[in-house]
Amino acid sequence: MYGGRALRPLVARATWRRWAYLIMGGALLLPYWILSMAVIPRLAPTGRGGLGTLLIAALTLLAPVPAVFVTGLVPAVRVLEGTAVKELVGGPITEHTIVAARSWAGRCRTASWFSVHLGVGVLVSGLSLGILSAAVALVLLPLFSWRHERTLLYRWDQSWAQVLGPVIAVVLIVCLVYVIVAAGSLLARLAPRLLGPTPAERLTAAEERAMRLAERNRLARELHDSVGHALSIVTLQAGAAGRVLHSDPEFARQALGAIEESARSALQDLDHVLGLLREDETSKAPQPTLADLGALLNQTRMAGVELEADIDGDLAQIPAAVSREAYRIVQEGLTNALRHAGKVPVALRMAVRGERLEVEMTNPIEPDGEQGGSSGGGRGLRGIRERVTVLRGQMTAGPDGRRWRIDVSLPLRSIP
Repeated sequence: MYGGRALRPLVARATWRRWAYLIMGGALLLPYWILSMAVIPRLAPTGRGGLGTLLIAALTLLAPVPAVFVTGLVPAVRVLEGTAVKELVGGPITEHTIVAARSWAGRCRTASWFSVHLGVGVLVSGLSLGILSAAVALVLLPLFSWRHERTLLYRWDQSWAQVLGPVIAVVLIVCLVYVIVAAGSLLARLAPRLLGPTPAERLTAAEERAMRLAERNRLARELHDSVGHALSIVTLQAGAAGRVLHSDPEFARQALGAIEESARSALQDLDHVLGLLREDETSKAPQPTLADLGALLNQTRMAGVELEADIDGDLAQIPAAVSREAYRIVQEGLTNALRHAGKVPVALRMAVRGERLEVEMTNPIEPDGEQGGSSGGGRGLRGIRERVTVLRGQMTAGPDGRRWRIDVSLPLRSIP
């Protein structure tokens, strides 16, 4: 079993894919060396001795290193290298999204990776070329005679060199494969550190995800509050119209008209939310505010709900942001009462007291007092709480004796 695991890299696809990536690194380094060999000797003075020749050779060999690093600073290199690593090297880097380097820290990390890739790649490429050539010669060793000036196809000489040649060739190739495996594993481990996102990029990505999540939650609240309320009203009105269709046609006609108005309002709200999803400026209708509260209350009364409203204060002076959220809070409170308690009397109290807007909604509940825990899933109260939290207000909701009570307090000015 152990022997099978040891030989598995010889036939694993990952080994040869990583080998291709390493060979690509060696090929990418070749132009830098060609340029170095063309430029460095010309810059050296003539008549140099042995030490000077060694110095020129060392400079020619090392000159590509800074050039490779500078090339890696180009932002697009990170995308190109990241794509190649994902396809050929694999490993943990496949879990990351590779984008162009935006900061100097990201560029330096990419340049370090590019240098490692080309450096390790040229070593593996040199070993591959040398070992494979030597392996071919060793495999053919038994077929040639080396005792004459010309090496011709010859009979078996029965020398130890000829016997061991193919065996040594196999050993060299196996060693080369394990060098490739080790180099590929090293690159797979380094890739997330050098090509993965920097801490600053992780923070930026987290902030972007948080913004997208907040926007989705806001749109979900808009749909739940507006369309959910309209559908609750339509359900009650349709049921009432159906019951008195023959006995009171006039009331049924009024209920159908109210259904039409509720559906039209729901379509407008839905178009507004879809416009936000499409980022279509032409379909972003203004959101309702407390100026539209009267229409909301009348719509609820037309559904057959006995609604008592007590408004104290000038709602027109309330800031727009608070006014929009307060409208949705009242709308969801009414929807919550209709959905969970039915056509029960609802009392709404709204007042401006100092620098705060106070909202109170109550309605009777069943003796078990489980209005908030019914089949609606609690999304309505959660949506109200999210709106209150955004405005840094306070909210309480729950049974108060045999009545369900929602109290909301919103600051009219921003709180530091």
